Amino acid sequence: MMTRTIVLAPDSFKESLTAKEVCEALEAGLRQSLPDATFVHVPMADGGEGTVQSLVDATGGELRTTTVDGPLGDPVQATWGVLGDGSTAVIEMAEASGIGRVPRDRRDPRRASTRGTGQLVTAALDAGITHIVLGIGGSATNDGGAGLAQALGARLVDGEGQCLGPGGAPLAQLAGIDVSGLDPRLAEVTVEVACDVTNPLCGPQGASAVYGPQKGADDACVAELDAALAHFAQVVARDLGRDVGQTPGAGAAGGLGAGLLAFLPHCTLRPGIDIVVDHSRLPEKVSGAALVVTGEGRMDSQTRFGKTPKGVADVAAAAGVPVVAVTGALGDGAEILYDEGFAAIFPVLCRLAPLDEVLADGATNISRTARNIGAVLSLGAVRPSA
Repeated sequence: MMTRTIVLAPDSFKESLTAKEVCEALEAGLRQSLPDATFVHVPMADGGEGTVQSLVDATGGELRTTTVDGPLGDPVQATWGVLGDGSTAVIEMAEASGIGRVPRDRRDPRRASTRGTGQLVTAALDAGITHIVLGIGGSATNDGGAGLAQALGARLVDGEGQCLGPGGAPLAQLAGIDVSGLDPRLAEVTVEVACDVTNPLCGPQGASAVYGPQKGADDACVAELDAALAHFAQVVARDLGRDVGQTPGAGAAGGLGAGLLAFLPHCTLRPGIDIVVDHSRLPEKVSGAALVVTGEGRMDSQTRFGKTPKGVADVAAAAGVPVVAVTGALGDGAEILYDEGFAAIFPVLCRLAPLDEVLADGATNISRTARNIGAVLSLGAVRPSA
């Protein structure tokens, strides 16, 4: 049998396995049928939960932990990563300012702050980082990034010159912004923000209206926060000369997208999967491979919109390499994915079982499925080019 290289580029299977562990399970199964194959592990993510772990694993980096302010000011231990190049940090704002940090009965976007995310950026600067990848999904906040800006040295003051308190509601009292004290090291740092939404800051499709309710906002609170963010955008335009009110993606993470664009000198918003593809060097690793295997915990018709398997399939297609996927479950409309570059999609569950058992058996189920995929390849029924 010809030696072949197989690239393993899955996302995590949420609550079951990290992307790196999925790679290991895939290789364990495939190697039983394809013992002479060469396997290249590229743990992937789409810019949301798991991005820090995946990029650290993919680049041989390291995890770090910093104590920061949580969304409501309580101290939390936030994990972030330094990639293998030693100069790039990867941060998930949800580690510091995420909705998972706040019990359901305490959620209050009027008070929740992004200060802890700013403190993570400071930790990266202290480590000598010159490039930051920042994932901004899963926020508990609606403060337009004001807390982050304050943590980095900006002053947001009310009509009496007093610094604003934390949260989205105080933005209604914003009278001026002074960035003279902003950390000067930010001028030397580029920031890529993983942002997969196009919501503007305000209005019916804005941060408060679309995402506020899941963070604890009722109708009156949504209206209050939307007006406060609109006022914030006006002051930003006046004092900083940056029009962020209608910028696509400005409404991401409770307006953190707007705040990042307003306060960070070298900041861009990009689809999360594109950022991960670049920093994992996936195109380079796929080039010349015989097969790519990707996947995640669930695949359905929405997978084609910025999800990891579709991003991997696009890279494989550009290189002329076939791609197959493994998944915990196939949801509605998954058949459309066969028109999106996937040669085959394999659900890994072999029997009905309670969810906790399914999650616990993730590695076994993935390895079993991978062995069967390899068996078909070894028989020649499907033969990728060597």
